Amino acid sequence: MGDRYNIHSQLEHLQSKYIGTGHADTTKYEWLTNQHRDSLASYMGHYDMLNYFAIALNETKGRVRFDLMERMLQPCGPPPEKMDE
Repeated sequence: MGDRYNIHSQLEHLQSKYIGTGHADTTKYEWLTNQHRDSLASYMGHYDMLNYFAIALNETKGRVRFDLMERMLQPCGPPPEKMDE
């Protein structure tokens, strides 16, 4: 019984510390948005990936970085309307 409580408290700690880990009330839209933002941040953080995208798109690295940053605002489009109970 003690192990189960310990694992649960560790999971709660991770969820409070890192947004992307989600929780029981995370919607599909929120989860996808977090995944897309994590991917875009990783692309910007890895210099070689940024170079690859710049060459493939025939754009400058600054323009590619700017476009990736713009896509981070709403990577999955506008949020869906929430149904009131």
